[in-house]
Amino acid sequence: MSTYLALVCDRLSDDLSGLQLRALTRRALAPSEVRVRIHGAGLNFPDLLMTRGGYQFKPELPFVPGMEGSGTVLECGSQVSGWRPGDEVCFNEKTGALAQEIVLPATALRQRPERLNLDEAACHHVTGLTAVVALEVIGKLQPSERLLVHGARGGVGHACARLGQHLGADVVATATDPQQIAALAALGIHTVSAGPGFRDAVLQHTDGRGADVVVDPVGGDVFDESMRAVAWGGRLLVLGFASGRIATLATNRALIKGLAIFGVRAGEYLRRHPAQRAQVFARVEALANQGVLRPLIGRTYALGEAVHALRALEGRGVPGKILVRTADASPGAAGRRF
Repeated sequence: MSTYLALVCDRLSDDLSGLQLRALTRRALAPSEVRVRIHGAGLNFPDLLMTRGGYQFKPELPFVPGMEGSGTVLECGSQVSGWRPGDEVCFNEKTGALAQEIVLPATALRQRPERLNLDEAACHHVTGLTAVVALEVIGKLQPSERLLVHGARGGVGHACARLGQHLGADVVATATDPQQIAALAALGIHTVSAGPGFRDAVLQHTDGRGADVVVDPVGGDVFDESMRAVAWGGRLLVLGFASGRIATLATNRALIKGLAIFGVRAGEYLRRHPAQRAQVFARVEALANQGVLRPLIGRTYALGEAVHALRALEGRGVPGKILVRTADASPGAAGRRF
């Protein structure tokens, strides 16, 4: 096959109208590159933001969205060792996953964790890396500490709750959906209502102390109230702004409570600390094989439905991760604009 299908962003747009499913021509491999037949891509909020120009990293147009995926090695460059056609792999890049194929440096590939199937492998890197960097590397969560996790319905929040539990913390997760509450309770994770007033429930659960560590991928009002729910000397980890509002920090609260506030960008952290990259990736994969960081896939779409998948991501109505199976598209779909 000399061409393959990809979701291409050729102009920035708030309504995703700048995306088109197109047939792209294969290019020759450089000696150190590998061609991968993509099985699936896991969606992440930056994928959506990049199509609008609203993310810190702004890829040059046109580009193919998608930060992570899994698949099978098709072809290796002449200088590649360690990989061969047929190997099942996963990858975490800035762009390129919402396509049927991708060409990557051989060093960018990771072996599919043994306990994850290809669907799960497509969705585990971003959430797993974020959880490990947030809780272990930056937050330094300790056994018996109280961990408050917001957005536990989503992929990152779910991963943080599971990892916190594995590390021996007393995990409290905010949730509203009855099914999600039941699922977290089945894992032994205490839940409180995600609505206004969660501070009181957190204080009650922690005997008035508050949370030692707070994971906040939501921002807005949640951040504001988290400042009042965190314990003296606590750590508040800012992972994102899914609410759409970037909160303003009242520094007097940080002073009064002696707390530390950290911004967590796992990918950027690893780019700036390359010596830790292999160790952190190995840790994520070990936790995946232990069943700790096994992604929860809430909904699956075909590549031809990728824009609908991005809209579902924006709507925040899907629990866990959204998977796009990129092999599921017919050549007749090429040229479709959404």
